[in-house]
Amino acid sequence: METILIVGGGAGGLELATQLGHKLGKKKLAQIVLVDKNTSHIWKPLLHEVASGSLDTSTDGVAYSAHGAKHHYQFQHGEMTGLDTQANSIHLAAIFDEDGDMVVAERHLHYDKLILAIGSVSNDFGTPGVAEHCYFLDSPKQADKFHRSLINNFVRVNQTGNREDLRIAIVGGGATGVELSAELYHVAALAQRYGLAQINANRLRISLIEAGPSILPALPKRISDSVRKELIKLGVEVLESTKVASAVENGFFTAEDKTIRADLMVWAAGVKAPDFIKALGIFELNRLQQIVVTGQLQAKGLDNVYVIGDCCGCQQADGSWVPPRAQSAHQMASLVAGNIMRARAGKPLKDYQYKDHGSLVNLSRYSTVGNLMGNLTGNSLFIEGRIARFVYISLYRMHQVAIHGWFKGMLMILVEKINRAVRPKLKLH
Repeated sequence: METILIVGGGAGGLELATQLGHKLGKKKLAQIVLVDKNTSHIWKPLLHEVASGSLDTSTDGVAYSAHGAKHHYQFQHGEMTGLDTQANSIHLAAIFDEDGDMVVAERHLHYDKLILAIGSVSNDFGTPGVAEHCYFLDSPKQADKFHRSLINNFVRVNQTGNREDLRIAIVGGGATGVELSAELYHVAALAQRYGLAQINANRLRISLIEAGPSILPALPKRISDSVRKELIKLGVEVLESTKVASAVENGFFTAEDKTIRADLMVWAAGVKAPDFIKALGIFELNRLQQIVVTGQLQAKGLDNVYVIGDCCGCQQADGSWVPPRAQSAHQMASLVAGNIMRARAGKPLKDYQYKDHGSLVNLSRYSTVGNLMGNLTGNSLFIEGRIARFVYISLYRMHQVAIHGWFKGMLMILVEKINRAVRPKLKLH
């Protein structure tokens, strides 16, 4: 029986495993195996909510093992560290528990077809001190680590007689940095309801640092202008055209030799494919270390290896690269699922064409702005407020339906609403 191995359970990888599980795994036509270094899935655009405490991974995550049992694929827990394209196998690192004891030894997994959906990580551009002193939000584990530190700092500032404000510096004016800035003001307001009486938005000093001339550089000027106005209204210090030269324990130094003090530092500037891809020495890569693919999303020179999501370097007809967004991963997963079925039927494969459905930026409960339609009509429609918020939430709902199906997806949404009504709105542990 053919083995189809999917490495990475993010938006694209999990949707692909679900589709192939129903098309092939259920009928025993192929063995579908999903590999991920985490045991559960959180939609990556929501990691800033995990970091702030608005979202709880223990209740809002999707357990791969349970999901796979219901959707006809197998789950293997492990981190890919090697690839042998001659033997058609990947190498997984050993798994250790919190005490350092080995749980699972190193192992190899065979494949007939391999799909790499390993996502991206933040790019610190080699800036001194960043790796040692900054928090990253590339995974639920990293987001949880920042959240624990945030709550500890809330407790510190809340102490009677402490007049110090909590200073948070976020490098990167993309969607993650912008949305986290707004979400932190929201949770500071919530903290007062749960015993932290001295914590409020006035005790926060948030600096959003962007090296380029404008925040949200990939989006239309009207959107970035509107978002900047909203952030400043909240109290965020928006520092554009400010390049960080180095990070130290208590803040950043800029290229202009300015000091930005901070108790907590987050690096959300730029993305790249994980370094181990480059270390493999197998693939052709672009400047973001993404694997360069053919029009059918196959790694160049390797017909049985597909690449989707943030680690996929897909060049469009105009020379630009497909942006690393959740909507790109969703579209790529659908195309690869179709191409695998076409190959089994002896039919020609289809080329991938990126369709930009627009972009939305959610500023917590304060505002949502964005544009719709993108290149579908040749024009973009600017939206904000409740309509934009509804569309933003709908994107996540579509993802839930894609991985759970319509019936269970609707039930999950209902359960989520009930949970939000009965449990605390802020995770304090």
